[in-house]
Amino acid sequence: MHLYLETDDDARTRDFVAQENARSDAALRTEAFAADAAAFKAMMEREDRLIHFARRGDWLTTFRKTAGHPMGVWQRLPADQAPVPEAPWETMFDLDAYNAAEGRTWIWRGAVTCPWDPSRVLLSLSDGGSDLRVFREFDCTRFTFVEDGFSTPLARSHATWESLDHILYFGSIDRASSTQSSWPRVGRRIARGQDVAAAVPVFAADDNDVTGYATVYGPQMAGLSGNDRLSIFTAVHTIGTASHVVSRNAGPPVPLDIPRESDASFNHQFCLWRAKKDERVPSGALVLQALPVDMGGDHPPAAPRVLFTPSGRRFCTNFMLLRDWCVFTVADNMTPRLFLLDLRHAGAEPVAFPLPDGLETLSYHPLYSDLHLGDDTLIVSGQGFLQPPTLYRLDLSDRSKPFSLQPVAASPAYFDASGMASLLLEATSEDGTQVPYRLVLPATFEMGALPVLLYGYGGFEVPLQPGYSGIIGHWLEQGGAYVQAYIRGGGEFGADWHRAAKRDGRHRAFADFAAIARDLVARGYTKPRHIACNGGSNGGLLTGVMLTRYPACFGAVWCQVPVLDMLRFHTFPAGRAWMDEYGDPDVAQDRETMLAYSPLQAARPSSEVAYPPIYIESSSNDDRVHPSHARRFAARLRELGHAPLFHEFTSGGHGGEGDTSASAARIATGYSFLRQTIMAPEA
Repeated sequence: MHLYLETDDDARTRDFVAQENARSDAALRTEAFAADAAAFKAMMEREDRLIHFARRGDWLTTFRKTAGHPMGVWQRLPADQAPVPEAPWETMFDLDAYNAAEGRTWIWRGAVTCPWDPSRVLLSLSDGGSDLRVFREFDCTRFTFVEDGFSTPLARSHATWESLDHILYFGSIDRASSTQSSWPRVGRRIARGQDVAAAVPVFAADDNDVTGYATVYGPQMAGLSGNDRLSIFTAVHTIGTASHVVSRNAGPPVPLDIPRESDASFNHQFCLWRAKKDERVPSGALVLQALPVDMGGDHPPAAPRVLFTPSGRRFCTNFMLLRDWCVFTVADNMTPRLFLLDLRHAGAEPVAFPLPDGLETLSYHPLYSDLHLGDDTLIVSGQGFLQPPTLYRLDLSDRSKPFSLQPVAASPAYFDASGMASLLLEATSEDGTQVPYRLVLPATFEMGALPVLLYGYGGFEVPLQPGYSGIIGHWLEQGGAYVQAYIRGGGEFGADWHRAAKRDGRHRAFADFAAIARDLVARGYTKPRHIACNGGSNGGLLTGVMLTRYPACFGAVWCQVPVLDMLRFHTFPAGRAWMDEYGDPDVAQDRETMLAYSPLQAARPSSEVAYPPIYIESSSNDDRVHPSHARRFAARLRELGHAPLFHEFTSGGHGGEGDTSASAARIATGYSFLRQTIMAPEA
């Protein structure tokens, strides 16, 4: 069906995209759209936005976008000053100016700090928001790229510093260096100024793995001097499974004896892993285990310790190793709890750390951009759908006084939340499973006629969690409600919750999502015609299935960067990484399972079924989910007599990124669609 739309430079493809874009622009680029786009742009460029920062040496650094710099600037501030917007931030790197000079649209991907000299970093830049990136060595003292410094080709890639003069680089620079899914496979040790292709490989994942990468720890992590290096090489076999080897000073690699089906965090001495199946410990258990090799050399590893075991709806959702501390979060019926473990004392037990009341979401990261350069100070963030984020400092290195959260900065409010409410509810899926969701209500609304934007993902063990958003707040202020769905396939309740909706269990994610829509109606909040479903990527598959399988449950479908042809997704290299999740279309049983729900094949003529209005959104340079999924679905629907709206943005990649104007317009287009569908008055 319309296979020519898989070829980007086919004249018929260009004509199709142009015609469909013109149609959607005519329908959605209204006065209300323009007002929303202006409001969203102003939010993104607010001068008083909360500053998210890290410390590098004697400086705090941040990347932010402003009205004068819509692509963004990387700035610094003396570390003894408060990281507030009005502080005298000094620009080190102006991405807008760099793009203008290069004639490119580079998107910021961060800076990898050299652990042995914080003034040297590898700036990571994406080509227009795609998965392809470059690493370029930058001098934070002179504010310039290093002459003859590290500079890698445009490729899917990972990089980490091995020493002051070497990096470990994994890049898909050619087919031999890539896995079958086009992610980097071969790791090379590269000297400054050396050509990447000429560097000698030091590690390789298998071709049928997803990717490989490395992390490096020096003696500073252990408070030692010298030149010892501990390298951990990881081969990601499928999304969610991996194996690791440890090498000291480039010596023979020693396998790390943990289950493949686990998530892991490391430091110079320990591995902290969370089980994904009942193998050695119960699924979801968090285990602390000594590395087989550390800065002291080879030694018999100590017995692993189980730090947490899940029960009911108590699950470990996040964990991290610092230099001397283990930190992890337990969600107790989706309320976060923080736990600390002192690694200096072998017999220490995890201790619960008190948090402010009312937090829906907790996150944290080390203050220092690289732990080699600092101490175990954490920056902790707490927020909720109606609660602007607040940043706190938690200094775990100072044991001379009781630990406490010290407020650092708080976000301004982007909307008036007075009278609004955030409720945690449950729906009953078709097999009896209780499926949680969070309903965020506007201050005033009419029961039975509430416009609801229902968002879901439900795949790859990705957990959703509440987050403060001015854009969602704008929707709430206009009388809409927002729902976040915690359906099976996600990671909100551990690996079993995810595994229940893998492969031939995928229908459970779809049933869960539809059950939430029905529950909103059963509770009297709304009617199907006032519910819009929304999701991107795997969530685009979810919304596509809602259209074709559950059309009576919804009044509109907003489908973003979607996977929609389950029989051909694997013909694009990136899609081969998803076969563990969905199945292999070349295997008869898997093909039959996917054919039963694949939206492209499931679509029926308008003479047989009335679908709700659908808006399909994609990016021309999306190299993770090829835009042909969206194109072909739109073409098929139109061929069958339906009237989809489709827009393909020229850049932005899979995440829809760009400058503030482009990002705001993209989001506003979707909200314009919602205004004209679920917010439209009854006929």
